Amino acid sequence: MKILVAPLDWGLGHATRCVPVIREFMAQGAEVEIAVVKANAAFFREVFPGLRQRLAPGYNVVYPRFGANMGLWLLKNTAHLNAVMRYEHRYAEEMVDRHGYDILFSDNRFAFYSKKAYNVYMTHQRRIAFPPALSAFEGVGIRWHEARMRHFDEVWVPDVAEFPGYAGALSHLQSRSEPNVKFVGPLSRFGVDMVKASASPSGMAQYSSVAVVSGVEPARSRFEASLHEILRALPGRHLMILGKPQVPRNSWTEGNVDFCTHLPTEAFAEAVRNADWVISRGGYSTVMDMAFLGARCIFVPTPGQYEQLVLARELASAGYAVHIPEHGLSVKSFEESFKKKVKLPKPGERGLLQGAVEGLLARG
Repeated sequence: MKILVAPLDWGLGHATRCVPVIREFMAQGAEVEIAVVKANAAFFREVFPGLRQRLAPGYNVVYPRFGANMGLWLLKNTAHLNAVMRYEHRYAEEMVDRHGYDILFSDNRFAFYSKKAYNVYMTHQRRIAFPPALSAFEGVGIRWHEARMRHFDEVWVPDVAEFPGYAGALSHLQSRSEPNVKFVGPLSRFGVDMVKASASPSGMAQYSSVAVVSGVEPARSRFEASLHEILRALPGRHLMILGKPQVPRNSWTEGNVDFCTHLPTEAFAEAVRNADWVISRGGYSTVMDMAFLGARCIFVPTPGQYEQLVLARELASAGYAVHIPEHGLSVKSFEESFKKKVKLPKPGERGLLQGAVEGLLARG
């Protein structure tokens, strides 16, 4: 079976959570290629240097500077998003015609499907989160997303079926039992063997905190600047991972803060396991990664990305993580957070993914 995997380019999280899916496809004998954009091509070259890459159209999302403007941003960019989806669908059909893919695997790419292939769509947002001011439209958002998903033969949800799982209300919808929905368990690029290896002593310095910068602009750079200023004023030694796999790897030190543009998967896991705290945006892929690595987390949702706010609030309410809104970032808020006792629940076995892949490949 020949498979083309295409992750959405709204941040690196969609790419990282495709790693265990690609590994499982390959482990079960499938021929895999990856549809990439400029922002995630280097990441995939590092993790899967032997896999062929196909250049795909990008959504090129730039979020509004202030989260309160998200509603207007959506209205303003509707035409752009629809145009990208039309192009994306033509691209998918062309890829199948040219290269003979049996299966197209889309991680949240709304129109990456072909009438001449078997199509799988992965999302943890069966319910798209809306801010309070737009909550009346949440039902419209659910129906819109369901209409997109009906173009696919299967919908995979990277969570457990039992509520609340890791994504809570985002992945679990009451009174809905679509026959093509499969829960494949939480997914992370950090496999069990890697987690065990990163827990062993290696001489890496332990940090008071590891700050992981990620997301789309201009929010990403604003988050980086805030953390830069605060960490330099906090006691202890800290590491900032800037999340720029598309630029040459580089590292340097300023005072009590070590910086690196990007870390390979193994080094990233080791840094997290040797840190007292991890500070990050808290997208769902990050939540799953941190759960596999056993990290204590402070999540700072990206303004305007209400999904991250819902996740952070639910995880904080359950005692699994600390939530700090971006406008509340300060030396004091971090010092208070460092006193709290929180931890994400450990994921169970990953047999759900294995079973889903077995069922998918058995079709051929």
